Amino acid sequence: MPKLKINGIEVDVAPGASVLQACEQLGIEIPRFCYHDRLSVAGNCRMCLVEIEKSPKPMASCALPAAEGMVVRTDTPSVQKSRRGVMEMLLINHPLDCPICDQGGECDLQDQAMAYGFDRGRYEEDKRAVKDKDLGPLIKTVMTRCIQCTRCIRFADEIAGASELGAFGRGENMEIGTYISRAVTSELSGNLIDVCPVGALTSRPYAFRARPWELVKTETIDVMDAVGSNIRVDARGQEVLRVLPRLHEEVNEEWISDKTRFACDGLRRQRLDQPYRRNAEGRLVPCAWPEALSAVTRQMQGLPGAALAAIAGDLCAVEEVFALKVLMQSLGSPWTECRQDGAQYDASVRAGYLFNSGIAGIGQADVILLVGTNPRHEAPLVNARIRKRWRAGGVKIGLVGEKVDLTYPVQHLGAGPRALEDIMQGRNPFAALLRGAKNPMMILGAGALARKDGASIHFRMRQFAESLGLVREGWNGFNVLQLAAGRAGALDLGFVPAGGKGLADIYKAAESGQTGLVYLLGADEIDTGRLGRAFVVYQGHHGDKGAERADVILPGAAYTEKNALYVNTEGRVQAARRAVFPPGQAREDWKILRALSESVGRKLAFDSHAQLRKMLTQMVPHFARLDEKPVASWAAFGRDGVVDPVPFTLPVRNFHQTDVISRASVTMAECVAAFNAPAREAAE
Repeated sequence: MPKLKINGIEVDVAPGASVLQACEQLGIEIPRFCYHDRLSVAGNCRMCLVEIEKSPKPMASCALPAAEGMVVRTDTPSVQKSRRGVMEMLLINHPLDCPICDQGGECDLQDQAMAYGFDRGRYEEDKRAVKDKDLGPLIKTVMTRCIQCTRCIRFADEIAGASELGAFGRGENMEIGTYISRAVTSELSGNLIDVCPVGALTSRPYAFRARPWELVKTETIDVMDAVGSNIRVDARGQEVLRVLPRLHEEVNEEWISDKTRFACDGLRRQRLDQPYRRNAEGRLVPCAWPEALSAVTRQMQGLPGAALAAIAGDLCAVEEVFALKVLMQSLGSPWTECRQDGAQYDASVRAGYLFNSGIAGIGQADVILLVGTNPRHEAPLVNARIRKRWRAGGVKIGLVGEKVDLTYPVQHLGAGPRALEDIMQGRNPFAALLRGAKNPMMILGAGALARKDGASIHFRMRQFAESLGLVREGWNGFNVLQLAAGRAGALDLGFVPAGGKGLADIYKAAESGQTGLVYLLGADEIDTGRLGRAFVVYQGHHGDKGAERADVILPGAAYTEKNALYVNTEGRVQAARRAVFPPGQAREDWKILRALSESVGRKLAFDSHAQLRKMLTQMVPHFARLDEKPVASWAAFGRDGVVDPVPFTLPVRNFHQTDVISRASVTMAECVAAFNAPAREAAE
């Protein structure tokens, strides 16, 4: 390890570390604009200049490898003068926009101008002006503010895999843009706003809405997909104004998807803020809570347990699913289901439905097989991890399913189960790659499992993993990529019908009249037309498909409006925090179920969230271990059967609208119009 001296202090650094990283290791602040920890080194802002002994001039510390015996000084008069000169050059053409700039109060240029800048300007000529670029409905551009750090170009090319941004022109005429007028088509494009150190790229939906010091900031968990990205929700009063990423190296690093960031405007639209019941004329009319609960109670008490069914939705937290499960058990109902997509895979073994290697484990894989999945749309942060692994080199990636652009090269091995059979039997050369790999990995998606033969495919994929060496001591490369934030937690609770039954069996019972009441807990992704003449109770927070079919509506709370637990696709238990309160008469979901249980004479054994959490962790102990990646025990699961050779299809066709919140979002609707409409026209 190289040893160098910085400001008179000796420090050992890892081989290949830069002088800037060595300074940070000692807690010495080095200003920078172009340098970013997760991007390649550009070395073009020159703000990070330091003085090196025996060097004739200051040098850029971000691009200078730390060497043995190097003597570095970071605060000499020469360095201070150089930094003032760099800052003065950057501000020559920068407009005085701070009072109207959305980056104000969070701007690296502001902060470093105060700390390292000059107190006056000497440039008397006209400032340069640059035409703004159209990057789509999500990103607002004021390109005159751009300091040409090229962070946005490097992020789009290296992390997002959308090589659509670039620099053209030279010197003072250099501009950042897309060459041709087009929107940035990445699902991670919102992160360009975060990497931009000035106000050149800002959030278009958030423009001129608030200043950062006006906002109440709450650290919580995202539910737009099953990754469980760590986020910060910024709210003013009762309105969520923006969502930003939080650092979590093992889950989302410091990125979030565009749906996570921009769908928050859907939280205040089409909300259910009071109970409803369907009157004799068949219309939903507002009513009081006692009236709504009494209507549900009358229906429940008049039916045997076998005639009751409950379906939990994709955004449900662990607590309300647990409360509903206990209530349905007390009523004698065997019909509980959380797999809205109709998947029938075996949920009896935890390793059978988790992303066992962990999201960070993708970095250790040397062969990856994708089966029936498009991670770019189903989990953009997982796709970014795979791309990161590909950029590091030494990995082979195969795909069984529909051909899609994943932002990295893949070997298309086939479209359906026959291709998997060829690999398993050794008829495809990819089988040898899996057998010879040190850390082989398979990612199994809903496109393969959400079929009538999903249980059989699940069984055969376990055999596939065992025969090709994907599961071994110290490594489990069998991964299921869940689509829904609430799915893994509900499966941990066993919220599935007994005897291998599934959603199709609930449909059949409802259509035949055997099921008299169906309780929808935020379930909006089901075929409500197959519920027959059953009495439908919908408990949720948006007026979507479930509410349209309901006979009684009980308004619940969205994920930003409650303290709750969520389990991500890798089985990591994470805690969400309340940022705002539910609107109107809406209540937290566990409270609604607690009140209903008392009304039907099956009072649940808790009166507070703390008591509920205690009861939950006693029954399922791993819910008490927050933010730990679990190691699920491997065991036999699944049941064999006939596999249909029909090719796999992808469950997510429209990335921007996959749940009730994103469907209510005006911003997401604009994205559909901007990005999906041309594709539809081309298909037609």
